[in-house]
Amino acid sequence: MSAKNVETNPETGTEIFIPLNKLKKSPKNARKTPHSEAAIEAYAASIAAKGISQNLVIEPELDGEGAVTGFYCVTIGEGRRLAQLLRVKRKEIKKTEPIRCIVDTANDPHEISLDENVTRENMHPADQFEAFKKLAEERNFGAEEIAARFGVTPHVVRQRLRLGAVSPRLMQVYREGELSLDQLIAFAITDDHARQEGVYERLSYNRDASTIRRMLTEIHVAATDRRVRFVGIEAYTEAGGTILRDLFTEDCGGYLEDVALLDLLVTARLGREADAVRATEGWKWTEAHLDFPHAHGMRRTYPHPVELSAEDQAALATAQSEFDHLTEQHQTAEELSDEVDARFGELEADIERLEAKRHAYDPEDIGRGGAFVILNHDGTLRIERGFIRPGDEKPQSEAEQGDDGQMPDENVGEGGEADHPSEHEDDGDDEDEGPSLSDVLVRDLTAHRTLGLRLNLSEQPEVAVVAVTHALAAQIFYVGADARVVGIQPVRMDLSAHADGIEDAPAGKEWADRHANWARQMPRDVSDLWTFVAELDHDSRMALFAHCVALTVNAVRLPWERRPRAFAAADHLAEAVALDMTGYWRPTARSYLGRVTKAAILEAVREGVSAEAAERLSDMKKIEMAEAAEQLLAPTDWLPALLQTAKPQQETEGPTAAGDEQMHSQAAE
Repeated sequence: MSAKNVETNPETGTEIFIPLNKLKKSPKNARKTPHSEAAIEAYAASIAAKGISQNLVIEPELDGEGAVTGFYCVTIGEGRRLAQLLRVKRKEIKKTEPIRCIVDTANDPHEISLDENVTRENMHPADQFEAFKKLAEERNFGAEEIAARFGVTPHVVRQRLRLGAVSPRLMQVYREGELSLDQLIAFAITDDHARQEGVYERLSYNRDASTIRRMLTEIHVAATDRRVRFVGIEAYTEAGGTILRDLFTEDCGGYLEDVALLDLLVTARLGREADAVRATEGWKWTEAHLDFPHAHGMRRTYPHPVELSAEDQAALATAQSEFDHLTEQHQTAEELSDEVDARFGELEADIERLEAKRHAYDPEDIGRGGAFVILNHDGTLRIERGFIRPGDEKPQSEAEQGDDGQMPDENVGEGGEADHPSEHEDDGDDEDEGPSLSDVLVRDLTAHRTLGLRLNLSEQPEVAVVAVTHALAAQIFYVGADARVVGIQPVRMDLSAHADGIEDAPAGKEWADRHANWARQMPRDVSDLWTFVAELDHDSRMALFAHCVALTVNAVRLPWERRPRAFAAADHLAEAVALDMTGYWRPTARSYLGRVTKAAILEAVREGVSAEAAERLSDMKKIEMAEAAEQLLAPTDWLPALLQTAKPQQETEGPTAAGDEQMHSQAAE
């Protein structure tokens, strides 16, 4: 039947064109919830591209006396009417645009509108994905054009195209209900059908989407990796590297596929940075490493205080004076101008640069020493200076003339002894002790002297502190000098071997700075160390003593060790120093939550926040749960049992058995 333009009351089944402004929403329509803006946008885009492919169903509007008003109520097709009104608003069509309609006065409007929305089956998502892919491949439509024709965003189109590119075999498995949409989405992270099918074959009982995604990206490097942050995504792509993007989740930049290229770029840039350090600072050598080489076996020197030149002193005084003047001038200002703020920045940089000149390495150490250029765990550059290779050490005859160097932290072995270049000193340096005595007599006399020292020292605690501090400092800060008289040896453990990235954490940097500060104060010659320690004021001497003792603390629990008494002592020590680990450690997905079971995550939230908060997370996947828990626990002081310190008045029940149980039963890497 051809469509007609009519003004009279048409018969049922008549196809007619009605001006848009003569159409109204039917009060008998079963749909009461309004159409969403997104749905109307999609209708409008589709109609603009392809026209209205399905007629609206209408009935004439009647007044109170049963006469036609000239308007028509839309029984089926209200969304299309609203879409056309949107197009009128955008001035794409006129308000009198003719709309093709079918008149139906025979059926109940409420029933047929309900029928329209209920008795239909949506297209299977797999068919939709493949249909979008067909549009792109056969009609050469881009994502933007398809999006415009269907009223969706280009990102949604790209997602559907990516899903349409999943292996046909897996798509059929999805159609048959053996794969969920989340699992199909996880497979769509790559368009390599062979890899998709290979991972599908490897799946066991654990078919979680996060597991599939992890298996597909296990040979790639995440864009959050320190290596990527160091060289930059742009440099990687300019070198020809490709990036695997996950269009369905927040992938934080994707996954770099060419790991060999990335490592090449990292090595090249680290090498350039190492060359620049050697060229600008004058070291004999520099080495580039991804991680600090703790087994380097070298002695380390530190910078010593030096006087500023007259020129630098004048420049520092000028900069400090201007900084103080600006501070006083603008101390009441609510906001600084860009010029003043920039000047503050310049002055701070100048003051910091000049203050740094107050400490300098000995030119001889620079001439025979070197530096390691390392990549921090946050992707920044780290330079460790002052290392002397054994072959570059001065001959022993020169070293004995009072130029003992400083000993690196890394050179203390398990027994606490330094790896000295020479274990024996030349007795020729001893002062004249009168007539020649036999070895037996010397041993006899010095044994008596030692006993006297012990008796007197036991009665003088202050001197005992000097002696212990001297013995510890002589072994911690010096190499090749057996200068201790007290038989105390520091045994130190390298914590970076047990906690990845600990040296880059704020606490690790604070300890390194504190140690370097003491190292700079040590006298160059170990024979001057006793005088240095003895002449320190009481507070400084106790601070050095505490630092040396603290360096030997070892509360690390190793799976093969059984040291319950030592761990109990560590608990007592924690109570004695009022240890609060919330100042040094926070529960994050990387540090803890992503490394324990889901049950442990929920228990942490239950303890730190509330049972209700834990319940809200219970249905989440592991990765999302860990990230959500991190946010919830951030403002709290929650700590795992291993890091908690008991209150002083409480009795410790055994060597932290609860901590042991948590460490062994909850860990789930």
